[in-house]
Amino acid sequence: MSDPNPHPALMIEGLHAGYNGPDVLHGITLSVPKGQIVTVVGPNGHGKSTLLRAISGLVRVRQGRVMAAGEAIHDLKAHQIAARGIAHVPQGDLLFPEMTVYENLLMGAYCEADRETTVRRLEAVYALLPRLKQRHVQYASSLSGGERRMVGIGRGLMAGASVMMIDEPSLGLAPLVIEQIYEVIGQLRAEGRTILLVEENPARVADLSDVMHLLDDGRIVWSGAPAEMLDRGELLSTYLGG
Repeated sequence: MSDPNPHPALMIEGLHAGYNGPDVLHGITLSVPKGQIVTVVGPNGHGKSTLLRAISGLVRVRQGRVMAAGEAIHDLKAHQIAARGIAHVPQGDLLFPEMTVYENLLMGAYCEADRETTVRRLEAVYALLPRLKQRHVQYASSLSGGERRMVGIGRGLMAGASVMMIDEPSLGLAPLVIEQIYEVIGQLRAEGRTILLVEENPARVADLSDVMHLLDDGRIVWSGAPAEMLDRGELLSTYLGG
């Protein structure tokens, strides 16, 4: 059966955005098809996190547009964008430290009025991330870095998101924990979820990604297949230092 809505899950066209000063993003254009993982890589401080914040309504779009399933969302408030099924898992997670794992997860479902739907989502999160069920009464402040990332991902899932934007899930974690986090993202991919992922290291996510975009100084300077990026030694050396 054909998809009744053929539009990409996300479409960003000619996006300019910034904070109080000059633009940080300069004419970003990229597409996130349904059911794919699209990854944005690039050096730190060059606009990757700002891109996700602009899409989720946390940074003002100055020019261009953001479309979700064919509908413009760039003029909406952040809570309205979240209600449209766009979940943002920020860098560092930004959990509520004096709330339990369970309470943090429930915060992801604040837009959902139906209690049965919330319960089903919580059961699905615990099935995907069983460690969170074991830690459900622990305060977020007592969790390890990897557990905090899992709560951040789980909170996004509690929103019933059609698109998940995940900002550098491996940041500051030990290699073994990074592997566990990306196993979870791989499971989300297997479920057919749509993900816009930000990562500094392309090799870490090449096997998961359908398309990679290289962002430098607020501009997309290269786009293509992950294997092609990894074969471009001069590209990696110039923009990522190796």
